[in-house]
Amino acid sequence: MNVVIIGCGAVGAAIAYELSLVKGLNITVFDKQPPAQASTGAALGVLMGIISHKIKGKAWRLRQTSIQRYESLIPELEELTNCKIPFNRQGILMLLTGNADASVADQEISHWEKLTEIRHNQGYQLEIWDTTKLQNLCPQVKDQNIISAIYSPQDRQLDPTALTLALVTAAQKNGVTFKFDVNVLGITPRQQLETTEGKIAADWFVIAAGLGSSPLAAQLNYPVDIRPVLGQALQLRLGYSLGNPDFQPVITGNDVHIVPVGNGDYWVGATVEFPTNGSHEIAPDTELLESVRQQAIAFCPDLANATTIRTWSGLRPRPEGRPAPIIEKLSGFSNVLLATGHYRNGILLAPATADAIREMIISN
Repeated sequence: MNVVIIGCGAVGAAIAYELSLVKGLNITVFDKQPPAQASTGAALGVLMGIISHKIKGKAWRLRQTSIQRYESLIPELEELTNCKIPFNRQGILMLLTGNADASVADQEISHWEKLTEIRHNQGYQLEIWDTTKLQNLCPQVKDQNIISAIYSPQDRQLDPTALTLALVTAAQKNGVTFKFDVNVLGITPRQQLETTEGKIAADWFVIAAGLGSSPLAAQLNYPVDIRPVLGQALQLRLGYSLGNPDFQPVITGNDVHIVPVGNGDYWVGATVEFPTNGSHEIAPDTELLESVRQQAIAFCPDLANATTIRTWSGLRPRPEGRPAPIIEKLSGFSNVLLATGHYRNGILLAPATADAIREMIISN
């Protein structure tokens, strides 16, 4: 059975690898550029599953599936490819900043207490730290506005580019063909993929092209409105570890992430910038990126001494008028699958998306 995957970010690569474990599939992946570009190359790889507020339904099941799969997937890929994938197993620490209204602060803590109980019943841990415990374990955090912190020891962070390249290498070892720098022009009604290298027939088509998914679906008379949201991030070089060198969780607060990446370097991000005036063009706002850096410094003042060694940005694919992500059959087609529109959770949900696509294919 011939399967064609369009798009080789983290989601497309994860689908290719998972399908390569199924016998009897002949898999080809197309992308107009090398792997791990676009939103994957811009991501911070923060896997907020257990600390998220999703507790039931599809949104929670996808997170749970991915968090579980990553624990086996990373060592599996490292063994297959002999490549190291940076994978931070020291959890995520979420800082809760204070509100002038004490009752609002109490309400927020109460909400986290309920979520902690729910997670415990689901077999996961969440810890609520007071400021004394926070100071003892993470002395680098010195913001006086912080009233408490939530620690999620089972959430993770990884390097999205290293992950995607490992998925590609492992899939290649399992017989998957990758064709990069090839433009996909469309899918014909006769179930052929038209590319700049010619046509290819397939039994299944998986569209995992992020923002590029909309024009492909439109050719098949299926409107999928996916719009870009820009994210900017930066890498700071401090030269030494914040706080305890042996305890380096991701620190997050007010939607700003401080991500330890080793050797005294930290990724900080990310902005959320929407297009204006109906345009799909978004110029990075340097003031917004600077405000993210300043927020990180407010949490961890030592970062004021760090040097910015690079900045980068990418466009996230956000579905308009419906929840992210879109994982479904294309209406009117029994063999065209959508795996796209993950917005800010492409890295987190890549394994669960691959699992869902595999089930759709093998169930047929």
